[in-house]
Amino acid sequence: MPAAGLIDDDVVTRVLSAALRTGGDFAEVFAEDKRSSSAYLDDGKIEELSSGRDRGAGIRVVVGETTGFAHTADLSETGLLAAAEAAAAAAREGGAGTRTVALTRTEVRHPSPAQIQPSDVAKATKVALLQRADGAARAAGGDIRQVSASYADSRRRILIANSDGLLTGDDQVRTLFTVGAVALGDTGMQTGRESIGHTIGFELFDRYDVEELARAAAERALTKLAARPAPTGELPVVIGPGGGGVLFHEACGHGLEADLIAKGASVFKDRRGEQVASPLVTLVDDGTVATEWGAFGCDDEGTPAQRNVLIQDGILTDYMWDFLRSRKEGRPRSGNGRRQSYQHLPMVRMTNTFILDGPDDPASIVSGTEHGVYVAKLGGGQVNTATGDFVFGMTEAYLIENGEITEPLREGNLIGNGPEVLQNIEAVGNDFEFGPPGTCGKDGQGVPVGDGVPTLRVSKLTIGGSAA
Repeated sequence: MPAAGLIDDDVVTRVLSAALRTGGDFAEVFAEDKRSSSAYLDDGKIEELSSGRDRGAGIRVVVGETTGFAHTADLSETGLLAAAEAAAAAAREGGAGTRTVALTRTEVRHPSPAQIQPSDVAKATKVALLQRADGAARAAGGDIRQVSASYADSRRRILIANSDGLLTGDDQVRTLFTVGAVALGDTGMQTGRESIGHTIGFELFDRYDVEELARAAAERALTKLAARPAPTGELPVVIGPGGGGVLFHEACGHGLEADLIAKGASVFKDRRGEQVASPLVTLVDDGTVATEWGAFGCDDEGTPAQRNVLIQDGILTDYMWDFLRSRKEGRPRSGNGRRQSYQHLPMVRMTNTFILDGPDDPASIVSGTEHGVYVAKLGGGQVNTATGDFVFGMTEAYLIENGEITEPLREGNLIGNGPEVLQNIEAVGNDFEFGPPGTCGKDGQGVPVGDGVPTLRVSKLTIGGSAA
């Protein structure tokens, strides 16, 4: 059992029974033990070296349409019973009755168990990675004036039990490395950033060279020193493999989360079975993709990770579901009930969300674009899920002229509407890649997610640049 030792089975049984004593319809215990460490280098110096541990449990009680929730850092039976009683009181005042819970242990298989626990690796070894990255980035060119690098790892062991008899858990290890470089030239300061992160242990650094990562970040900053202002107006946009996946995470992924559908806060409400995208588009959310940032064995409600096809050949096939909403609507659980920590209630969240390969040659997608913009990497953005309108920053983009990628562009914005973008995808390449690891924020909670795309072309998007 991945989370064995967090709470004894018989204690969990008594806590669930206590949570239901006043007539609850459903009760759940979510326990978590998370250990993490991080290191940060800036201007050649180690500025931060830290480690921490967060341990506790959240207890949820549902009565009709009302949910009571309490959390505690005290994992003793006394502390858990107090939290259970508080959650039950919040869900329903008064009442009486007894309900016995019989638990059945369920094992889940994590898609990428860690081979080297980061906690077994000396801090000096982690610091040496930062120093190697710093040296490689600075060696890329004399115009590199500042380098920062960060390392982080975490091990999150969870236990989930509920009044339906579920008892399961997971052991999630993630390791992350990021390098940022700043170059200074006649056009001012330009930045480059690269990151790697996977749901694995310290073996991450057997697969990736931090010096190569650092050189890539530095070269991106140096290239942007020669960048021209981005154009302004409506143009065809080619989105490169990997780095453009965040556009679809934000522009349509959130709108396919069942809680937003239920609230009427999604432009995709009541559109299941309809053509919502180009026939070239198949959109998948998949928590089983081994080693990717959003992978896990089970979600934070105990549902095993699954592969869910959301849009198939342009047709909206289904939404993403958490446990309670799927039960209410009579839908299969999709493994999308996630929470930031034991102090939070679960909600519907993406895992690894991506567009599948299409039939087109990536080179022909570019050569078939007479004049437009090639976006290699997108930064942060904002989306209104009720309308689908979005704005995203372009952190690496180039001009396309006469079917060729030419000059780099200074950072500008992509402005559009999610449903319109889906319909306006006119070419999809066969070179799919995952993008860098991400943290998805929703209602004040952040969870690790992955996204990706192959090369694709949108017939028209608005570019918010600074060129006259």
